[in-house]
Amino acid sequence: MKLDCFVGIDLGSTTTKSIYLDENENIIGRGITNSRSNYDIACQVAKEEAEISSRFTLLERKLEADATLAAIKGTLLPWLTSKYRHANHLTQLNALKLECANEVAKRDDNEFSAVAVPMLDDVFKILEAESQDLFRPNVGARSDFFRDIAASGFLQAVEKLVQNNPKLLDRMIGIFDKAILVVEGKSYANAFSQYIKYATEETVALPQFKSFAGQIREATNYAANVTFNALNTIGTGYGRQRLPFPKEQIRSEILCHGLGAHYMFPKTTTVLDIGGQDTKAIQIDGRGIVTNFQMNDRCAAGCGRYLGYIADEMNMGVHELGPLAQKSTLSVKINSTCTVFAGTELRERLSMGEKREDILAGLHRSMILRAMSLLARSGGIFDEFTFTGGVAKNPAAVAALKKLVEENYGERVLNISPDSIFTGALGAAIFAKRGYLNEMEKINLEAISKKEQKQMDAF
Repeated sequence: MKLDCFVGIDLGSTTTKSIYLDENENIIGRGITNSRSNYDIACQVAKEEAEISSRFTLLERKLEADATLAAIKGTLLPWLTSKYRHANHLTQLNALKLECANEVAKRDDNEFSAVAVPMLDDVFKILEAESQDLFRPNVGARSDFFRDIAASGFLQAVEKLVQNNPKLLDRMIGIFDKAILVVEGKSYANAFSQYIKYATEETVALPQFKSFAGQIREATNYAANVTFNALNTIGTGYGRQRLPFPKEQIRSEILCHGLGAHYMFPKTTTVLDIGGQDTKAIQIDGRGIVTNFQMNDRCAAGCGRYLGYIADEMNMGVHELGPLAQKSTLSVKINSTCTVFAGTELRERLSMGEKREDILAGLHRSMILRAMSLLARSGGIFDEFTFTGGVAKNPAAVAALKKLVEENYGERVLNISPDSIFTGALGAAIFAKRGYLNEMEKINLEAISKKEQKQMDAF
C-alpha cells in the first residue's frame, strides 16, 4: 500500500521534530530527536521517527477495522508498542556498549582499561535488566530521548561501582559522553520490520492473545509494508537554513508556530513558544495568521539551553528539573539573567547550603519572567493563550507561567498540548499541504488555459 502524506520538519537548536499529515490534514506520525551539532543527521532521524510513528497509527487503524481485534485493541496495542520500544532500546544499548568499549580502547591506557572494561560489562547488565521495567504497557517513558534514559541509568550504575573514586567517575562519564554522540546519530527506521516482528511474537505468546495470533500478524505485517509518498515537505526552525530543501520549502518559525497553535487550539490569540535557543511571543488572528511578535534578542537565557546548562551543572537530565523544582517550599530569587552567570550563582548557592529544589524553583521563575516581558511587548496576553515548545512539558515552568499570567492579566484560558513541542513542525506540515494544493491548482489552471488556447486556434 502507498500512502500520500505531507511532511513538516522543525530543526531546532536542541531538538528536531517532524510531523506526517495525511491528505485529510490528520496527524499520522510524530518524530523527535536531539539536534546536537549534526543537523543533517537530526533531520533524517526525526523524519524516520515520524515514519515509525505513522506505521503505528496505521496499525491502530487496521486493528480498529477488524471487529475482533477492535474489541481487544485497548490492551493489545500497548503490548505491541512497549515490546517494540524495548527491542529498539536494547539495540541502542548494545550499540552504546560497543561505542563505550571503543572509546576505552582509544585511550591506550592498560591500567584504566583493566578497570573500565569489566565495569562496562557490569553497567550494561544493570541497564539491560532495568529496561524490563522501563518498557511495559501503559508506563510513560522517562524521556523522549534515548540519551536521557541511558545517561541517567549509566550515571547511577557507575556511581555505585566506582566506590567513591571521583577521578574514575569523571573518566567513565567522559567515555559515555563520547559514545552517546555516535549512537544517537544512528538511524533505526529500517529496522521497523525486525522490531515489530519481535514485538508481535512476544505479544502473541501471551495467553490473552494466543487465539488472535494470525490476525495480529496480518495487521503488523500490513503496517510494516506501507510505503510513504511525501507529496511536499516544508522545513522551519532555528537551523532551517541547514535543511536540504530549496528556499521555497522553508518557512519562518514565527509563521509555523502561529499556524500550528491555531490548528491545535482554533481560538488561540496569543502564543508563547520557548524553544532551545529562543523565546517567541506571537499574536495571531482567527485564521492563524501572525499579526505581531517579539523574540529574545540577546542570548539563550530563559530558553531550553538555559535549562540544559543548569541540568549539566547538577548532573541531572533536563526532564528531571521541573519535578524537582515542584518540591520547593521556598523559591530563591535568582539575580543573574545570563546563562553562564546563572550557573555560577547556582554553584554559590549550593555551597551556602540552599536546597536544590528551591534554587531550581527560582531559576524557573526567572526564566518565565523574561518570557512575560516579551509577551507584554508583543501586545499582552489575550484569551485564549497557548504555550508551545519543549519547555511547555516542564511542570515547574508551566506552574510559574500560570501564576504570573494570573497576577498580571487575570484569568486566561491556558492551552498546553501534550504534543506542544511539535507545534512548529505541525505548522510546517500544514504549509506543505497548502503549498502542494496551490501548485496543483496552478498546474490545472495552466492545463485548462492551454486546452482553451488549442480550441481557439482550431477555429
